[in-house]
Amino acid sequence: MAEAKKTTTKPAAAKKPAARKPAAKKAAPAKKVEATDEAKTRFNTALEEAKAGAAALKGEAATRAAAYRDEAKVRSEDWAGDAKERAGELAVEAKAKTSDGIATLGKVVSENAGLIDEKLGEKYGDYARSASRSLQETAAKIDNKSVEELGEDARAAVRKSPGTAIGIAAVIGFMVARLFSSSR
Repeated sequence: MAEAKKTTTKPAAAKKPAARKPAAKKAAPAKKVEATDEAKTRFNTALEEAKAGAAALKGEAATRAAAYRDEAKVRSEDWAGDAKERAGELAVEAKAKTSDGIATLGKVVSENAGLIDEKLGEKYGDYARSASRSLQETAAKIDNKSVEELGEDARAAVRKSPGTAIGIAAVIGFMVARLFSSSR
């Protein structure tokens, strides 16, 4: 029976340390749970602060973008106004130069009408004088009209006969191309 005691005592001794180990294991997981809850709280706090910071940056960026947009709009309106004003000035200058050029051409034709009478005959001299008068009248009409009126007259002429307008534009384009190609 002594042998029986030995076998029974060993299992009893083995049970005591085993009983202590589960108690120690229960204390450690409680600390881990507390640490995990604290880490989650800190993480959530940091996350909320990051979200608030991002929202503030987003608002600031939107404000800056709106300011830049408004500034760009004002600048573009200023540039458009300046461009329109400059285009108007150039149109008035072009109108004056065109009128002067036509009037000068009319004077040259008129001055040479006598020479044309002598060289080609009186009939051709009369054509030259008639052309000179037409040129002088056209120059006067251009001088008396505003740029807007001239633009409207041009639009009306194009609407009335678009084929002729295209032909005239092609001839003018050809002449301008030849002028620039010969200047090289």
